This record gives sequence, structure tokens and C-alpha cells, in this order.
Amino acid sequence: MTEFTGGNHITLLRCGQDYFPALLQAIAAARREIFLQTYIFADDAIGQAVAAALVNAARRGVKARVLVDGFGARNFVAAFGDMLRAAGVATLVFRAEIARFPGVFRLRRHRLRRLHRKLVAIDGRVAFVGGINIIDDRNVPAHIGPRLDYSVRIEGPLLVPIWNTLRRDWEKVAWVSFRRRDRLSANDLPRPQVAGFQQAAFLLRNSVRHRNTIANAYLEAMRAARVSIVVANAYFFPGLRFRRALTNAARRGIRVTVLLQGKSDHPVLHYATQALYGLLLRAGVRIFEYQRGFLHAKVAVIDQKWATVGSFNIDPFSLLLARESNVAVLDRQFAAELEASLQQVIANDAQELTLNALGRQSWRIRLLRWVCYGLVYLMTALGVRGQKVEEQGS
Repeated sequence: MTEFTGGNHITLLRCGQDYFPALLQAIAAARREIFLQTYIFADDAIGQAVAAALVNAARRGVKARVLVDGFGARNFVAAFGDMLRAAGVATLVFRAEIARFPGVFRLRRHRLRRLHRKLVAIDGRVAFVGGINIIDDRNVPAHIGPRLDYSVRIEGPLLVPIWNTLRRDWEKVAWVSFRRRDRLSANDLPRPQVAGFQQAAFLLRNSVRHRNTIANAYLEAMRAARVSIVVANAYFFPGLRFRRALTNAARRGIRVTVLLQGKSDHPVLHYATQALYGLLLRAGVRIFEYQRGFLHAKVAVIDQKWATVGSFNIDPFSLLLARESNVAVLDRQFAAELEASLQQVIANDAQELTLNALGRQSWRIRLLRWVCYGLVYLMTALGVRGQKVEEQGS
């Protein structure tokens, strides 16, 4: 059962055009500390602007810490390491890519355990949680188009678990990196004031205590749905429980809408996802593919009162391997705002898929989908087996 905390003020941020001005303003206003954790920290105009803001903060005495993923931000140290460290910004890398030939080890399961969270906490006063990396929305392959993504700005008591997660992640990575542990005492715990009236929960996925927390929150909300379910997800290859929750909801008369990528940077997973379309469509689920650019969102709205925004993809990597974070919000105004944004995208920038259209596609395309489905299913099965082996050995 998801436990919600009241007293929060949560602002929806759509794409980099909303997110980065809010983030840079918060960094500029920082007086004591900044925690920033991201999967990608690109060497582009946005990455350079955020790095410069962190340098300025450190020079005025703010303790700034940046933790990046070693695969997603594999060029971070070369691009920004010297500049940030010279200014006093502390930096760490989670599972740095150390292979001489990087492609050799990427398919090993322990190499696939990535830090996929996008979190920021500043002065125990404001936090950001979502799916937006430190990268320009336009920094994508030319044939895809700019990203569509979401984040939230948070004030209020929810900052406490967010700060605790950032602290724990920082200390664990510092420990395994043979770096002097940068421990924070209980006196450093933020004590944020009530900032609004919204109820929210901070949800984690990792491989120990919170293995299924985000997935279970989704399932709990979908099974309780009475009117509508809207899911927008970048990488969508749901397991059996998730598929059943969607199809059972549609069969009992719930309006179920799924918005997925029309243009993908991972074609194998994209075709594997399309192999599931027939099952979902026959149950009454409506499926749309985003055509205007690169869908990177990981959000959902249920019954126009429950909503979630975060980094959690509904695919094997997020379900089984990656460290993820989402915020679930129990608030009609917030849910209505997010759903309105998604419905606008669906109406203007997406194409609906139908059973008739699928039936008219060539046998080669259908074969390709099932071959990709088999590959992804095999990788998922190996991931589940590896997880059980690790649990038995721990």
C-alpha cells in the first residue's frame, strides 16, 4: 500500500523548456547544499549551463555534490570533471565503464545495473524528480526530433525521503569507490515546512528493499481504477502482471489509453513492444504512437486523481535492474493538468494503432516483431534468473 505524505506543493514541468529554467533558478538561489543525481550529463549547451551554475554555487560556499551513472554519463569526467573539482564541486560516478573495449561487457548483467534516477535536492527547501536528464531536448538523432518528457518541482515534507535517498546513494558510491566517506549527520536532515495541500509519495526501485515498490504502486492504482487509465512510457515491455492489469481494466469498461514511442532509439525493444499490440488492442486498450519527436516520458494518470512522474520505464531494465525513482501524487488538480497535457499530445502529435492496421502489415514486419520479442523475452528471463542467483548468494 502506497503511503502518501501531505503538505506538499508540486509543480508539473514539461520538457526542458520548463525544467531547466526552474533548476537553474534553484541552483542560483542555493545557500547551503546541492545534491544532483542523473543518468546522463551531456556536454552540450544545457550540460554546460548546469555545470557553470554548480561552479558558481560552489564558489560562494555551497556544498555541491554530483553523482552520475558511469554508462549514461560516460563522458562526464572528461568534459566536466576538472572544472567542477577545481571549483570545489564533489563528483562521483556510479559503476564507471572501465572496459578497454566498452561493448564487450555491456551485456553482462552486473553492467546493466544502472543509476537511472534524475533527482535534485537543494537546501532542504526544493527538490526535482522526473525523467529529464541533464541534456538538451534537441540533442537527439536527427531523424527523431526533440524529446517529450516530464519532471516535477517539489516543496514540502516529501523532501525528507528524497534527501535521504540522495545521501545514501552518495555514501554507498563513495565507499565502493575507495573515496573518503562524505558522511552526513542527523543534524543535516532537512526539516521542510508545510508548503501546500498535495499528498504525494516518493517511490524507489532498487535491488534490495524496494525491488517492486514502483511497479506495485502502478498495479495498485490500476486495479482500483473506476473510470480511466492513461499511461505514457518511453520503453514499454510489461510483464504478465502489468499486462493483465491493463487488459482486465479495459475489459471491465475502464478507458485505457497507452502512449508509446513512434520513433525509437532502441529498435529491438521497439519492435518487441509492437508484438504486444494485438493482445492489448483485442482487450480494448487504445494505443497511440508519438510521432512529433522522441517520447521519453514515464508518467501515468488514473481516474483523474492519481498520477505519477519519474524515471521508471515499464520494461525489463527498470523492472529488474535499474535504480529508479518516481513521485506519485494524489491530487485532482495535478492529475488533471498532467492528463490534459497528455491528451493534447495524443490529439495533435500521435497516431492511433488499430487491429486492422496491424493486420495489413507485411509478414516480414510481423516476423521481425516476434524475433525481437523473443530476444527481449530471453534477456528478461536471464535477468530474472540472475536476480534469483544473487538473492541466494546474498
